[in-house]
Amino acid sequence: QGQFVESGGDLVQPGGSLKLSCAAVDLVFRLYSVGWYRQSPGKERERIAGVGPGGDTDYADSVKDRFTISRDNADEKVYLQMTNMKPEDTAVYYCNYWLPGETISWGQGTQVTVSP
Repeated sequence: QGQFVESGGDLVQPGGSLKLSCAAVDLVFRLYSVGWYRQSPGKERERIAGVGPGGDTDYADSVKDRFTISRDNADEKVYLQMTNMKPEDTAVYYCNYWLPGETISWGQGTQVTVSP
């Protein structure tokens, strides 16, 4: 069974930058929209950035102009470049298919903590 595998999470200071990676393992990748999600303690999982097969992007207001999503169809990976990070960006970050009804079982995610 295929899965998405996230990596790159770390402890970052406010105002700092971090890049997350996600590999699609044994999944159909290049024909589908994929995206990043995050979940903070006590909150529901939030959609934050998606990218279509051709590279069109979609961002939540909370991350617009700070985060950039990109994809590499040859390597079947999706990336999230985060800049000007804030404490409220602290969460476990996940990747998955983007369109409603297409998501699969969630992976382990990668922890991002923004703190002085």
